[in-house]
Amino acid sequence: MHQSEFLNVVMPFKDKLYRLAKRLLVSREEAEDATQEVLLKLWSKNDSIGTYKNVEAFAMTMTKNFCLDRLKSKQAGNLKLVHSNYQEKGSLLDKQIEAKDSINWVQKIIEELPEQQKLVLQLRDVEEYDFDEIGEMLAMQPTAIRVALSRARKTIREKLAQKHSYGIG
Repeated sequence: MHQSEFLNVVMPFKDKLYRLAKRLLVSREEAEDATQEVLLKLWSKNDSIGTYKNVEAFAMTMTKNFCLDRLKSKQAGNLKLVHSNYQEKGSLLDKQIEAKDSINWVQKIIEELPEQQKLVLQLRDVEEYDFDEIGEMLAMQPTAIRVALSRARKTIREKLAQKHSYGIG
């Protein structure tokens, strides 16, 4: 595969690779490094890249594995998992503060989710992959993905409702 063909195949989803890396690694710099490493690995496999049925799913899987390896490595002692895809919209100050507080609670709740539920939530609700693509990336059955996603959403919903009720009820 020539460079121009490679760029035509890989560049449309490089931002998704970055967002997944950012979700897992927190730091913008770490996410950029991870994305670059994955792209280099893909380039080193450019002769066999055409044999993959879904290059994007393969790249997402590579990114997930690379990031999880970084988190497990000794050099990553200061890294942690977080969610930071919230974009603030202009509104009244009190509404902004309340929304930011809710987002912080959701981030904390997501941090407490099991790893599999975090990944499924990121891939489905943020990256908007369908269940078959997620199944291919995570080596899971679509029904298992639906169960993990449902449990993650239910946990977030219940814990957030509990926080907003201030212990009343």
